[in-house]
Amino acid sequence: MSPLLSNILLDQLDKYLKGKGLKYVRYADDFSIYTKSKAEARKIGNEVYLFLKHKLDLPINREKSGICRPNNFELLGHSFTYKKGEKGKYQLVVKKSSWGNLKRKLKAITKKTLPYSFEERLQKLKEVWMGWVNNYRLASIHAKLKQLDEWLRNRLRYCIWHDWKKPERKRKNLIKLGVPENQAYAWSRTRMGGWAVAQSPILGTTITLSRLRRKGYESILDYYSKFKPEIQ
Repeated sequence: MSPLLSNILLDQLDKYLKGKGLKYVRYADDFSIYTKSKAEARKIGNEVYLFLKHKLDLPINREKSGICRPNNFELLGHSFTYKKGEKGKYQLVVKKSSWGNLKRKLKAITKKTLPYSFEERLQKLKEVWMGWVNNYRLASIHAKLKQLDEWLRNRLRYCIWHDWKKPERKRKNLIKLGVPENQAYAWSRTRMGGWAVAQSPILGTTITLSRLRRKGYESILDYYSKFKPEIQ
């Protein structure tokens, strides 16, 4: 109920800020206003403080409020960083803890001992990453999504390798994937851990991206590239 009541009450704040032609973001009672200078920020901050106090009879939490530069700012999992090669320009990014939370969730779903079929695992992964990407699609996340995709594909290869279980089954499946018999035998008996095998060329060149796609895999980066908005 709290976000709903905040939206009802603070609708007047939205109209006030729009009427002044200000750029701002608000979610429930959490909001930020963007200005071109510190002096302008002070002026507008005082005006908004008085509006909330006298017009809406609302107090402002001074400890959680203040003026800061974009690179020291966070809101709803977002922050800003300097844009490389463009002096005085910033880009919207996702804060480190939000990336960590996503990776932990994906890692939990790709735990090798969970009794999921490959299709079930893909569906559960998609339910997690699709919502996350939709939430952060305005941010600059292309490069990190590419790295995350590569890591996730290796996690899936790890699960497949574990599901093959016995050495003889591993040998036969590797041969089916085009690995020479002698090499398939050696890899099926390797003492390397499953995660190390998943990252090795033996699975990278056999359980390829195209084969994963035929099984229903969708790249997170491909999804983001299709639906990301154009930033002006």
